[in-house]
Amino acid sequence: MNLTIWGAAQQVTGSMHLLETDHYKILIDCGLDYEYNSDVSENEHFPFDPATIDVVVLTHAHIDHCGNLPTLIRLGFQGQILCSSPTAALSELLMLDAVNIFLKKEKRKIRRGNKRFVKYERPLYLQKHVMDTVERFVPIAFDKPFRITGKIELTLIPIGHLLGATAVILTIEENGETKKIAFTGDVGRKDYPILKDPQPIPPVDYIICESTYGGRDHSDDNLSDVLIDTITETCLKTPGKLIIPAFSVGRTQALVYSLNRIFSKGLLPPIQIFVDSPLANYATEIYRRFHHLLNNEAQAFYSREGDQFDFENLKYVENLDESKDISNYFDPCIIISSAGMLEGGRIQDHLYENIQNYYCTILFIGYCAKGTLGHRLLRGDPIVKIRNRELSVYASIKKTDSLSGHADHQDLVTLVGQQPLHELKKVFLVHGDLGSMQALEVALTSKGYSVEIPQKGKTITL
Repeated sequence: MNLTIWGAAQQVTGSMHLLETDHYKILIDCGLDYEYNSDVSENEHFPFDPATIDVVVLTHAHIDHCGNLPTLIRLGFQGQILCSSPTAALSELLMLDAVNIFLKKEKRKIRRGNKRFVKYERPLYLQKHVMDTVERFVPIAFDKPFRITGKIELTLIPIGHLLGATAVILTIEENGETKKIAFTGDVGRKDYPILKDPQPIPPVDYIICESTYGGRDHSDDNLSDVLIDTITETCLKTPGKLIIPAFSVGRTQALVYSLNRIFSKGLLPPIQIFVDSPLANYATEIYRRFHHLLNNEAQAFYSREGDQFDFENLKYVENLDESKDISNYFDPCIIISSAGMLEGGRIQDHLYENIQNYYCTILFIGYCAKGTLGHRLLRGDPIVKIRNRELSVYASIKKTDSLSGHADHQDLVTLVGQQPLHELKKVFLVHGDLGSMQALEVALTSKGYSVEIPQKGKTITL
C-alpha cells in the first residue's frame, strides 16, 4: 500500500493525498493550491490521471480542501465523492463562489510601458463543472463504518473546525493484513462557539496530521470579553464604527452567535450590526438547516431564545446598493464582512471609506497570510493601497485569535498523544509551514512517536 502526499506538503494550501492499494486508488481531499498565487490555472496540472482515481473522500468544505474537485471531474474522474452531508452542502456553495472569483479575474487590465492591454485568463472551471461535481457527492453518516469495497471500510469522525468537518479513518485489508490510516483534515479546538469538540481518533497504524498551529498556542483571550471591551470602546464611548473582517463560512456564523449571546444577556445596549457578505448569508442558511449538529450550548440557546443567527438590530445585507448605503450610516455600528484577509470582497469598500476614520476600529479575528492587506495592517503599515489609492491608516487596528478554528500546538500534541505508542507506526505532518511542522515534530518525537515531514510527491510504502 502506497501513500503519496500531492498537496499541503510543507505548505498550508492544496490538500491532496493519494492512497493506493493493489487494486484501488483513493484520493483524500482535492483542494486549490494558493501557492500558485494569481496563476490559478496551474491547479489543473494533476500529477496523475484523474480517470484512474476510484473514489474521493473529502474531509471538509474549505476551498483548500475541496476547491479543485470540479477540475478533477472536468479532466476525467468518474467516481463518487464521499463526505458528510454538511460538507456536501457547504462545498457546493464555496465552489460556486470560486467560479465567481475566476470570472472576475478572467479579464483584467495590465500596463506595459505607457500602454495598457487587456489580459484574459481562462477560468479554472465553470458553474457546469460545479454541478457535475455536486452530482457525485454521496453523503455518509458520522461514526458509522461505510464499506467502499469488500476490503476497504471508511469511517468519518467529527473533528470540529467547521460544520461537517471530519477526520477520515480507512481500514484496509490487503495481503492478509489489516491496516488503519487516519487523515485528520483540519482539526478544530475545544469550546469553540457553535461547534462540538473534536472527537478522539481511534487507535490506528498511521496518522496524516495537519500542523497549521505547530509551535503556537492560542492566547487566553475570552471572546465575549474581547467583543464587549472593543464594542464599548469603539461604539459606546465614541460614536464609531467597528469593522470585523470574517470569512463567510464558519467564522461569520460563530461571530454572529457570540454577539447574539452577548446582547440577549443584556451585557450591552442594542447596536446596529450589518452582515455584509452574500456568501455568508447563504452559508448561514446551511447552518440553520443542520442546527441539530451544533454543540449542546448552541442547541440549548435555540430552544430558549430561537434562531442563533438572528436577533434585534442584526441585518443581513442583501445587495450591493444596501452595502453602499452603510457608508451613509452615521450612528455607531458593527460591520461584519468578507474576506477575512481583506483580499477582495465587500470588506474593501468599507475599508476604503473608513481606514482614515479616527473613530473606526478594525478587529481581526483570524489569521492573515503574508502579502495580504490584512497582514500589512496588522504589522502596522502607516499607509496602505486600496483601490489603487495610497491611504493613511488612522483607524485603530486590533486582533484576537479567540475565534481561530484550528487546534493549536498543544491540542495537536494531545490529539496524537491519545494513540498508543506501541500501535502507531508513524505520524506524517502536512498542512503547515515547515517551521510549524518542525516544532510539532520535536514535540511528538520527544513523546516517543515516529514522525516524518514528507516532501511533495514522495511516495511512502505503508
